[in-house]
Amino acid sequence: MGKKRVMVPAKDLDLSTVKYEHEVIKAPHLTGSMLKLFVRMVEAPVLGSLIMSFLKKQNKMVEMLQNTVIPEAPMFKPEFPPQDAEPSVVIVDEERKPEDRVELALKCLPHYDPASCWSGDSLPSFRYWKIRDYAYAYRSKLVTPSMVAEKIISIIEDCNYHKPPTPLLISFDAEDIRKQAAASTQRFEEGNPLSILDGIFMAIKDDIDCYPHPSKGATTWMHEVRSVEKDAVCVSRLRSCGVILVGKVNMHELGMGTTGNNPNYGTTRNPHALERYTGGSSSGPAAIVASGLCSAALGTDGGGSVRIPSSLCGVVGLKTTYGRTSMEGSICDAGTVEIIGPIASTVEDVILVYAAILGSSPEDRISLRPPPPCFPDLSSLENANTLGSLRLGKYTEWFNDVHSTDISDVCEDVLKLLSKSHGCETIEIVIPELHEMRTAHVVSIGSETQCSLNPDCEDGKGVKLTYDTRISMALFRSFTASDYVAAQCLRRRIMHHHMEIFKKVDVIVTPTTGMTAPKIPSSALKDGETDMQVTVHSVSAYLMRFIIAGNLLGLPAITVPVGYDKQGLPIGLQLIGRPWGEETILHLASAVEELCAKSRKKPASFYDILNIK
Repeated sequence: MGKKRVMVPAKDLDLSTVKYEHEVIKAPHLTGSMLKLFVRMVEAPVLGSLIMSFLKKQNKMVEMLQNTVIPEAPMFKPEFPPQDAEPSVVIVDEERKPEDRVELALKCLPHYDPASCWSGDSLPSFRYWKIRDYAYAYRSKLVTPSMVAEKIISIIEDCNYHKPPTPLLISFDAEDIRKQAAASTQRFEEGNPLSILDGIFMAIKDDIDCYPHPSKGATTWMHEVRSVEKDAVCVSRLRSCGVILVGKVNMHELGMGTTGNNPNYGTTRNPHALERYTGGSSSGPAAIVASGLCSAALGTDGGGSVRIPSSLCGVVGLKTTYGRTSMEGSICDAGTVEIIGPIASTVEDVILVYAAILGSSPEDRISLRPPPPCFPDLSSLENANTLGSLRLGKYTEWFNDVHSTDISDVCEDVLKLLSKSHGCETIEIVIPELHEMRTAHVVSIGSETQCSLNPDCEDGKGVKLTYDTRISMALFRSFTASDYVAAQCLRRRIMHHHMEIFKKVDVIVTPTTGMTAPKIPSSALKDGETDMQVTVHSVSAYLMRFIIAGNLLGLPAITVPVGYDKQGLPIGLQLIGRPWGEETILHLASAVEELCAKSRKKPASFYDILNIK
């Protein structure tokens, strides 16, 4: 019998007694025939439950969920205390048309000087083409959306013949792209573009509806049981701004993995190193942006799925506050940890896409009572000076718990630059109960996933899932109702701890991931791989180490590329904000991006779409 453990109420916890514990996940790493055998074992009626029970005990999940008295009441979805308005922001009415919000966001950006990017070799370092570059090229008649469309279509069709294969899109219709581009070209010829996003090429993750494409969630069967009749709300908002949607991009099956491995459609390759993973689950969105093929993409983030691949691919990924964007029209629209968020090559492009897609669902407006969204005012130097008042919270032992000190060193250098250039103060913090937070998250997202997929699995579709997904589902099936309630009690405790931290600091800073892009084992390409360590949050806990608070607590967070490790692989810095505090992390992210701009390197696989020479 396990000894009963009683937690003190969160408000009475003495932080001086908190000791940081390095996470050690005890679980097998499997590929090939051993992976298939393990799946048969965990799906066997009696043996499977014994294996899962053993693994959960080994990782202290049983002790935490069943042998612990948690004094807090459950919190079944994020509940936020009222937040003060941030300084130097532009408030936007989310009821306005998406194109009006984008116009307002555009006015908040720094002055755009076309000479800085159209004057040949004046720039010393690599630079991505931004949305405003495309807009300038279209308005100046240097190029048309139709011309760009032909270039992109040609590249996408060629991707099928690459060695190794670089599968970016799951669903793609060249004629549909040509039709959208022709309509945009005509609007420019008539001098009547819909917004700054008109003619901008974007990709949509395969778990978000984009009519007429099916939404498969990168499975082989989801489109058979779930039809797509219209765009998801976020996609509809982009379309009303004139965005050209290139199709549905690859992902880790059903979002249940952090690598991006997908035996169904092929594994997306990291543009910086084709033998390495992109990270997941928004593998395709991050890769298509990092390769220069699309200006932006939409991903979903339920366990770092926007931020992890953005960090590993060297681009910007925004996880909004839970409820800030509508999930209607996505496969995962009924959960309490997931959001739809933008991925782009620059912070300003993320701001423009965020402006288009923001807007809570009617249900979330009632239950969450979100304050009006805001944009950071980056248009004047006076507002840039407000960065000096920002207090950055850093939990040093956690911050430094990385696979390679290259990561913590690069991120630490950025904090020093922020202090030197803007006067930001870094304050030491302690975040208690990190292991409890990881456990509460995996039980929450796992139980919600199991609930949504259960009818299809009972109907025989479960055996058509990839092997690593089936192992995840076996774990999720092992969670009980009392496990789920205990996880929600932990959620309330951990929310209390974070709200106390945000009384002392404005932003929590961490590396985005604890490791850079891992190599793809050749044995994992045909049947995938399981690292139960991935499943229960640890290719290791390193990929998910720093991202859980954003999902379990619904906090906004952004990853910004800040440098490279000794192997030339991208490193991301994560900024976690207060509830509804997107404008603060976007403002700080813009400053970080500027400080690191000169170090940015061109990916090994890059398409110079706007090069019109």
